[in-house]
Amino acid sequence: MSDEERPGDALPVYAELVLEVAERIPPGRVMTYGDVAEWLGEGGPRQVGRVMALYGSAVPWWRVVRSDGVLLPGHELRALDHYREEGTPLREAGGASRGSLPRLDMRRARWDGAPAGEDAGRAGGHSGPGGPPDAGAG
Repeated sequence: MSDEERPGDALPVYAELVLEVAERIPPGRVMTYGDVAEWLGEGGPRQVGRVMALYGSAVPWWRVVRSDGVLLPGHELRALDHYREEGTPLREAGGASRGSLPRLDMRRARWDGAPAGEDAGRAGGHSGPGGPPDAGAG
């Protein structure tokens, strides 16, 4: 582990930026790891995931998610409680996957980064500093 990755030290600049984006995501909405990286205009999904793994407990970590809508392994039940409390759109498991956990309904839950009132409720296109996440980012 390098000096800039030690959780006890001052946060690296990139980590601060990632955490700031996570804090901006409104309740009931999510951004993918790739969306956050694209919003910032640097890094990628793996770098965002690393930041969230090391430092994300201080922010609404459940709002930064996988692009396939699968709940964060090892934290599924805690995340699910948050999603239900916030009214985050979910796709309930059914059929052959009865008894399985739901997934996020990414089409409805994904936040495009637009300020409140400007969000049309769909993915893609925002005026953030790093450019818009597109619907395929993840």
